Amino acid sequence: MAKKNRTAPLPRKEAAEKPATLKDMLDPQVLAKLKATTETLKASETERLEKERQEREAQRKAEQKRRDNDFEYLLEHSEMDWKKYK
Repeated sequence: MAKKNRTAPLPRKEAAEKPATLKDMLDPQVLAKLKATTETLKASETERLEKERQEREAQRKAEQKRRDNDFEYLLEHSEMDWKKYK
């Protein structure tokens, strides 16, 4: 059997050899401000979405209440098998 040619493992790059990232170059105060801003934006977005959901739920309930008082709607959407209620 022929021996397999094994490639030498690639040398690992040290942390000092890695290129500098934007996070490394930014001032910690600026980074903290950016993080705080993202947190407040996320919080306001979730609050806005929750408010919209509540408004849609309130509109749906109001529409259902209006339909429950509408005899024509109830008649059209009721079961037509009246014999089982005799």
